[in-house]
Amino acid sequence: MTSPESLLATLTPLLAAESRAEAAAAGIDPADLEQAVWLRLLERLSADDAPERPADWLRRAVRAEARLARRTSGRERPYHGDAPPDAAHEAPGPEGSALTAERRRTLRAAVTRTPGRCPRLLHAMLDPADPTYREIAGALGISQGSLGPMRSRCLGCLRRMLAAEVPASGRRGRVRGTDR
Repeated sequence: MTSPESLLATLTPLLAAESRAEAAAAGIDPADLEQAVWLRLLERLSADDAPERPADWLRRAVRAEARLARRTSGRERPYHGDAPPDAAHEAPGPEGSALTAERRRTLRAAVTRTPGRCPRLLHAMLDPADPTYREIAGALGISQGSLGPMRSRCLGCLRRMLAAEVPASGRRGRVRGTDR
């Protein structure tokens, strides 16, 4: 069995070259790819499962880690704090602030126009203190079990109201008298 130190010495140049070759296509840093492969190798060595042909194993491991990184990067999205998803693409400054404020005003106005107990429920759900379902149910005087279905109905109503207010982008369908 080869010692970890001798494996490290013989595989370091190969791993560096393989990682540099695969990292660009995977969209990750070559050092991160190297580190992931070293970790896989150390896990195998700690389980007394050293690869018979380390160089071949290393090449396969680099490619496997690169594939994993590509798949993962396709699902990951950057975190932009408390900003709404649309605000991440807005220009910072007065224009972005004005658009965000307008969105909030539109949302608050639509919430107040919802029917029944929906305005109280939605205001509670939008509360910056982030109350629990138990606290919201207690404040509204309803059971905690009926809160989920009620929330779903209220959000559906709000969604339909906002969809009617927001103009569709571009022209859709046919306009009578002009398309023939």
